[in-house]
Amino acid sequence: MQKAKVHKIEDSNVEGIGTDADKKCRETAAATEKAWKKVKKDKAGFYCWRIEKFKVKRNDAGKDGRLYNDDSYIFLNVYLKDDKIKMDIHFWLGATTSQDEAGTAAYKTVELDDFFGGAPIQHRECSGHESNMFLGYFPNNIQLLEGGIESGFNHVEPEKYKPRLLHVKGKKNVRVTQVPIAISSLNSGDVFVLDAGLKLYQYQAKACGSKEKLEGGKLQRSIDDERAGKPDVFVFAQTDKPDEEIGEFLSYFEDAKDMLKAQKIEAGGVLSAENCNELMSRITDDKGADDAAWEKDTEKALFQLSDASGKLSFTEVGRGTVSKNLLVTDDVFIFDIGCEIFVWVGLGASKEERKQGMNYATQYLKDYKRPTSLPVTQIFEGGENEVFDGAFK
Repeated sequence: MQKAKVHKIEDSNVEGIGTDADKKCRETAAATEKAWKKVKKDKAGFYCWRIEKFKVKRNDAGKDGRLYNDDSYIFLNVYLKDDKIKMDIHFWLGATTSQDEAGTAAYKTVELDDFFGGAPIQHRECSGHESNMFLGYFPNNIQLLEGGIESGFNHVEPEKYKPRLLHVKGKKNVRVTQVPIAISSLNSGDVFVLDAGLKLYQYQAKACGSKEKLEGGKLQRSIDDERAGKPDVFVFAQTDKPDEEIGEFLSYFEDAKDMLKAQKIEAGGVLSAENCNELMSRITDDKGADDAAWEKDTEKALFQLSDASGKLSFTEVGRGTVSKNLLVTDDVFIFDIGCEIFVWVGLGASKEERKQGMNYATQYLKDYKRPTSLPVTQIFEGGENEVFDGAFK
């Protein structure tokens, strides 16, 4: 099977969108988009759509946190704050989604924003690098899965299910990511769930955290609840002695092919204790990269984008401890808070400043050697959220 190509999808953005003619086209399209008309503007709610053949389609699996890397999604969170309706739009881009789908998601995000008169706050999310705000929408965490709409990954009968290995990792915001079924995927610091259709195996590494164990159990229960046939559920630790369940678990791994042939069994059969011990000995003592590391703030930096001189200038105006009074209503500011980038648009900002804000934020990531997968949020003066406000002195 040919491996899906991983695109530099984090470089995709909404730059280049913003001319007057383009905005009129979007407003016309937004008014005729059936998906947007089903949103209740005066009531709290959470919505998810997937881009399917350039069309916006409702997606309940995404709403529950099951996201496929071949696809692109749009999320809308409508909530009440201070007796006022607030909205956040997130477009999520899978690691192997096509450039066309990613572009459609970005375009439709702006269109949805136009549908609500520019009131929502826009966010860009990249697979595996989601913002804390986005992760907070999913009480059962997100699952980053391989495949997508084109591969027909959904709606598979348990008996015919293609096994998959799910990596459960994190301290505060746990992610579930599909990884190759290979010993090299396992480590000594996390939890892994092998979904074999009618059998679910949970591997608990010797140094895994209590939150990861808890979320691993929740993941097994959620799979069990949605699947006909009620799978058998097994849980074991890295330090346990080999038994029948561990022998079955390891039989699915690519590394066990020769062992299966020698024992004249297939995947799902029981490997010998000797083979199990050999495979388990190959598991690295590496505890895996700390998932919480990217969430920690680095030194904050604030940049001002202004055309007051007659041409656009991009100037650093604050670093380290940054005060909110540095913001000027006539300009646009790029605020790097470490784990996220904000594009703050002042009410008096010019059309060119507004149009170029996302462009400069993307270029900033490259020029200052910041991770290009960091979430980027465009926010307007008067519509700031708690994350933005809390990053100032």
